[in-house]
Amino acid sequence: MASTGPGRVLVAVYAIFALAATARSGVQIATKFSQAPVAYLLSALAAVVYIVATVAFARGGRMSIRVAAVSCTVELAGVLAVGTLSVLDRGAFPDATVWSVYGQGYGFVPLVLPVLGLLWVRRVARHGG
Repeated sequence: MASTGPGRVLVAVYAIFALAATARSGVQIATKFSQAPVAYLLSALAAVVYIVATVAFARGGRMSIRVAAVSCTVELAGVLAVGTLSVLDRGAFPDATVWSVYGQGYGFVPLVLPVLGLLWVRRVARHGG
């Protein structure tokens, strides 16, 4: 799936987000978990989703296309749910997650990235990925 320019860019962006979310959640969980455990566990979940998506997009093949589609769907659902909850109830997350306010802390890339990922999966699946 990552053999062309857009696919390579998608893998690179997912890899950067996997690294950023893993580092962020790791530090938060290790140093201040008791302050906002739900927020920090959601950041860890985001990290896992980004890692799975990165590997799936990089590998290619039918199974990887399915895994990438599921990862992007879970990611989009998480961004929409956490984003909406964090806007409606600011107190729900005493500290921000990767997906808070639709990924505002990351320039809203967490909101756009799964949409681009799903569009890429659709394109690859159409062309016999």
